[in-house]
Amino acid sequence: MSKIIRIGTRDSELALWQATTVQQKLEELGYDTSLVPIKSTGDEILDKPLYELGITGIFTKTLDIALLKGQIDIAVHSMKDVPTQLPKGIVQVAVMERAITHDILVHKGLNFLESDTPATIATGSLRRKAQWLNKYPHHTVVDLRGNVNTRLLKLIENDWNGAIFAQAGLERIKLLPKDALQLDWMIPAPAQGAMVVVAKEEDTFSREALTKLNHMESEAATTIEREFLRTLEGGCTAPIGALAQIKEQTVHFEGVLFSLDGKQKITVNKSVPLNQANGLGEQCAKEVLQQGGDKLMQEIRNENSALH
Repeated sequence: MSKIIRIGTRDSELALWQATTVQQKLEELGYDTSLVPIKSTGDEILDKPLYELGITGIFTKTLDIALLKGQIDIAVHSMKDVPTQLPKGIVQVAVMERAITHDILVHKGLNFLESDTPATIATGSLRRKAQWLNKYPHHTVVDLRGNVNTRLLKLIENDWNGAIFAQAGLERIKLLPKDALQLDWMIPAPAQGAMVVVAKEEDTFSREALTKLNHMESEAATTIEREFLRTLEGGCTAPIGALAQIKEQTVHFEGVLFSLDGKQKITVNKSVPLNQANGLGEQCAKEVLQQGGDKLMQEIRNENSALH
């Protein structure tokens, strides 16, 4: 195995944990690898041709560019951050075995959940915000951005009652508080808890190495969820949740679309045999659109464009 596979990753603690996990698995198979941490510089290095390649993801575009420029051979991402349409020349090669999909609440005491007292919850996710307001309409939800460590620090520094995180992320870097509350009623983001590895389409060496890491069941479930997202979205940011679970060769799918304020909610639930699950995500999304989801998506687009 003469070639060294250069693994591109963001430089946050969680991203490095994910990349190191992939690195260890490749090295166990006998491949030589090196980690290449890349600072996510957002839009600074983007010029027009790269946009035309279809680079959209705020967290993934820096690595996409490094991949296309040949600075790295593969890139490891949190799958929920990856746009459903990959840039030209980049392909998904491996979905790692998925971790827990739940969201959790990191809090400073839970008394506020039992009463009608006002409370403030922090999250940068439209999906989490809409679901929280749907359940607790008398609460205020404030914006919270940054990597996991930054967000935990901001929670300590502010007088918020709690903040919402993905359980998998905090577990991976051993920062999950013992008293964190699992939000088992909240539908996760499509592909939450899953890591994906991408490579250049023409790079047969790296692709062949990575296919050995692909976890079939995780790939099947996340494909359905991302298909649901892609069919609904049409390039718009909306509060969409999706979860496909495979048990005894049956896929159980639950999908949801909310209005931005959480007051409107359209859900779909379906169970089909795994061997008939092809196109399930798209089919469920079309049901949501027919139940008034198309009108709701248009309202969300209008609200989003009014903000920008």
